Amino acid sequence: MSKLSDIYRQAHKEAAMALGLAVLYFVWWYTTAYGLAPALGDTSMPALIWGMPVWFFFSCLIGPILFTVLCYLMVKVFYKDVPLDIAPEEDDHE
Repeated sequence: MSKLSDIYRQAHKEAAMALGLAVLYFVWWYTTAYGLAPALGDTSMPALIWGMPVWFFFSCLIGPILFTVLCYLMVKVFYKDVPLDIAPEEDDHE
């Protein structure tokens, strides 16, 4: 039974990390999209990177690339293969 609880513990850890990364991505997007955007009354030309506003560059281009890489690293480093069958193997059924 401890093996099954280890599998559940690993699954809960992986789910928590995935949720944490999703929340972190939302925080990244929100702070770069609204934090770097010019004020409402500001009529001057916004700061540009490669012809795009800074808020758009960081929230819509850098963010997805960064978090795709972070997701890949999270899966490669922290996720583990676990068996999905919990019953002992029996050759009588085949």
